[in-house]
Amino acid sequence: MTSPPPAGGAGQPVLGARAEAVARERQRLRVLRERREAQSADSGIDGFTVRRWRKAGVLGTQAVPRAHALLRRLADLAHDTAHDAAHDALTDALRDEPDDRLLPAVRTVLERAEPAAVAETLAEVHAGGFLWLSEVGEQRLTALTAGDDTLAVPKSEDPSGASALLTAFGMDGTAVLPTRLLPRVLPWIPLSVLDDLIDAGVVGPEHQPWQYRAEETDHAYLKARLVPDQVTDEQAAALEWSARERRSAFLAGGEPLPSAGDVYDLLERVADGDASVVKELERELPRDLVLRLRRLLDGVAVGNWDRDIWADRGLWRLIFALWEPKAAVNPSRSPLHALMALRQAYDLLCMNDLTRASAQVDKLVSYESADPACRAEALNFHAYTLLLQEELDAAALVLEGIRDAHERAESNLRMLRRRQAVQRNDRPAASNPYLDLGLPHGAPSWTTRYRDLRREHVRDVDMSAQLNSAMKRIRDAERDEDWSGFFVLPLDLDVFELPDEVPVTLVPPLAPLTRRTASHSPEGLGLVRQRAVADLLPHLLNAPRRPDRNARTHTP
Repeated sequence: MTSPPPAGGAGQPVLGARAEAVARERQRLRVLRERREAQSADSGIDGFTVRRWRKAGVLGTQAVPRAHALLRRLADLAHDTAHDAAHDALTDALRDEPDDRLLPAVRTVLERAEPAAVAETLAEVHAGGFLWLSEVGEQRLTALTAGDDTLAVPKSEDPSGASALLTAFGMDGTAVLPTRLLPRVLPWIPLSVLDDLIDAGVVGPEHQPWQYRAEETDHAYLKARLVPDQVTDEQAAALEWSARERRSAFLAGGEPLPSAGDVYDLLERVADGDASVVKELERELPRDLVLRLRRLLDGVAVGNWDRDIWADRGLWRLIFALWEPKAAVNPSRSPLHALMALRQAYDLLCMNDLTRASAQVDKLVSYESADPACRAEALNFHAYTLLLQEELDAAALVLEGIRDAHERAESNLRMLRRRQAVQRNDRPAASNPYLDLGLPHGAPSWTTRYRDLRREHVRDVDMSAQLNSAMKRIRDAERDEDWSGFFVLPLDLDVFELPDEVPVTLVPPLAPLTRRTASHSPEGLGLVRQRAVADLLPHLLNAPRRPDRNARTHTP
């Protein structure tokens, strides 16, 4: 019978191959032992101490000093938290007498420590090769240390949401972070990372992230970024948010902060009636406000605007600068039309255009529900037009109704009564000479105005005669210091003043505060990674893992 071939193959006995492998392994172990003994001699740590620490999961001569340094820091923390049992266990370990109390003591201290301290400790445990973490915890810590942020972690093992956040950033798409995790991450994530989430649209006003922040500065900053209208003056000042402060000052009617050429400077000029900046302003306004401004401009052609336009009194000066009525204005259409009708009547009287002035005054008189001050001015105008037509009885009757409204109305009535007592052919000119020069009654600049008009109408004989008559009457009044012969209008110049307000409906909405942190900051992501490391604390064992074959021969 033929014998079977040897198991080792033809020409290679099995026993000989195994003997060679065993010999090589013995040689490797002998070299490793000699190296350890040399390291032990260099460090002053004897083999007995190394073996004792080995039972505590600290492998090798070089790992023992690292364990000492780590435990000294933990002992200080245990002392600060007044945990005597943990402190005693750590103190014994520092005397190179580690026992089964060591890891529970480490866990007890870390459970009361800040996340940064926990992360630092676990990172040192990993760097030292201590067998203090579960295999899963060791794998995750290795991945985090290597910068692998895409490791999937069960929700129950991600208490702070740091791992999910790292995964979202690691996949270069923060939008993949589920919003249900926001209550976990918002209280602690670095502000730069939170800004990244805001920019990515993951966090919005509806999530109210400021409610999760303890720091008042964070609270104000996040509101400024997401709900700027809810920021208080005090918060804006603390943030040194100049754009918001400038806008608030403008809306309050105060002097805006200096920044010539910006939208508030242009709005200030519009509020003053400067129509030359309208096109420039359009380039600074958002689309909806540009359309609003154009509606205002379109209304100038017909003298009609929607209520939301004329209700903004800050726009009146611009409207009055652009609007030149071609016919008598109906004062009943709006308060803006009422003021324009009053000013139009006065301008026409100053221009001696009695036909158009009378038409405008008639509309004013028929508007009986006007403001009392405007009503008094309108009736005074009416009395003046009647005076110019020598209808003194009718003019006096009109003034009787407003004689108590203003001292000048009483003076005008006395002037009419005196004129009634004079024969018609003996009466002086009826018009107010200041108005003949196109000036309000008593204007001190009348001489300059007179000379300008004389030069302008040098070839107009009738106009020159009228101007000379006005000049002589004013000089006579100044010489005698008696102006009682002049019918005075208006009664009160303040009634004709345009509103001194800001155009609030053209002020752009407050833009959110521009982020003040670095985008995708490595430091911010580093803090997130640190928090993910701290979340591995539940993987810290109460007893060290048993070393496998590689660990038994491990030398850092």
